[in-house]
Amino acid sequence: MTALNEIESHIPALRRYAHALMRDLDAGDDLVQDCLERAVAALPSRRPDGSLKAWLFRILINRHRDILRRTARAGHLVAIENLPVEPATPAGQDGHMALRETEAAIARLPDDQRRALLLVALEGASFDEAAAALEIPKGTFMSRLARARAALRTMTGRADSVRRKTHE
Repeated sequence: MTALNEIESHIPALRRYAHALMRDLDAGDDLVQDCLERAVAALPSRRPDGSLKAWLFRILINRHRDILRRTARAGHLVAIENLPVEPATPAGQDGHMALRETEAAIARLPDDQRRALLLVALEGASFDEAAAALEIPKGTFMSRLARARAALRTMTGRADSVRRKTHE
């Protein structure tokens, strides 16, 4: 398999992760496009012994950080026609509310914790793969993931139910 074919095989995972990071399909696709352009341009200088998937995710994450720095200065405006439309038939009320609550809680996580959580929860990356993609030691990754999970439990009111179950 050529390097370009292997890169192409990772595009669906890159898109899922970018959409979750950006919380916008078009912006996520733009992020993936930028990531792929940079990856193809840097392919000759890539170390062949490392994981291609981790390398691609590292490029995507670094581009996301650049975008956050740039938009933090510029502000964030969304045209009213680009706001998400609610479905005509809502899902079950409890499930729908829990999903919205969890989505909002994930959005409030610090960027480093959200990146760690999404790599594992959304992409199914192993802890080693995720740590490599984020360019941090595995212990640091595990700490960020644990803090993200604890914060989610607190923000969604599930910390008490976890404590009750462990004491029963």
